[in-house]
Order: sequence, then structure tokens, then C-alpha cells
Amino acid sequence: MYEELLRAARAYEASFVPDQHTAAPGRHLVVLACMDARLDLFRLLGLEIGDAHILRNAGGRATNDMIRSLVLSSTALGTREIVVIHHTGCGLHQRTDADLRAAVAERTGADASTISFHPFDDVAQSVRDDVAVLRGHPLLPDMTVWGGVYDVATGHLDIVDPPPES
Repeated sequence: MYEELLRAARAYEASFVPDQHTAAPGRHLVVLACMDARLDLFRLLGLEIGDAHILRNAGGRATNDMIRSLVLSSTALGTREIVVIHHTGCGLHQRTDADLRAAVAERTGADASTISFHPFDDVAQSVRDDVAVLRGHPLLPDMTVWGGVYDVATGHLDIVDPPPES
């Protein structure tokens, strides 16, 4: 895999043309989504390089580290809107921290008891929970926050917590 990826990087470099984009996203948008490889956020949301910050983690959860990045994105780089996208068929759906920790211990022999994996039972509710966390966060004032569930079988994005009326 290493050689294949390195060849691709070298081919990209050979045809690279610098653009005028900056680190600030042109559409003042941050997308917080799951790391699942089936989510093509650019095509789903009609985005281009330079349009948005894309933050991904297991489950697309509003963890402390994601909040750190969201605060920097809004404070230093001018983002004003956050969309939270979770999806059907997520590996965290209907799991528990206990069973995930046991799986880690079985595979590695290591203790993962200090890790919260942020599993959930209801994918729509997990979006609502994360949207509520972000809307109520004191370091993210004046951000428009909304969220939806992406269906990996149909490509449909179901908005389960729309942006508040302005």
C-alpha cells in the first residue's frame, strides 16, 4: 500500500497547480462527520476543495478534540456554520464502551478502559445530542449548527435537526 500511495502522491505533485485558497474555508463551513470510508462529503454536499473544513472521527461525534478544532476554525478562520453528519450502518451503533474495550483487549492485550468510544443506540438521536452540545458550547457562540443522518444504502441525507430560524 505504501508504494501505491507514494506513487499517487508523486503523480499529484507532478501535475500540481497552486491555487488561491487559504486555510479559511470559502463557504465559512465546517463539516463534522464519521470517518466511514463510504461518506463522500464533497459530492454529498456539493463542496469543492477550499469550501469547508472537514473534521472526521469515529461516529462523527462532538468530542473534546473536535470541539478544539471547531473553536479554532471559528475563531481563527472565520467559520460560521457547522453541519453534523452521522450515518446508517455505523460501527458505533448499538455498541457499548464495555464491548468495544473488550474487543480492543482481545485484539491487543492492552487496557482501553480510559477511552470513551462514544457509542450510541439511536443514530438520529446521536446527531441531535451532538448538535445540542455544539449549540450550547460557550466557545462557539453565533454558530449555525444543524445535522442529519446519511443513508449509506440510498445516498439520502435526512435532516434530523435543521438550523434554527434566523
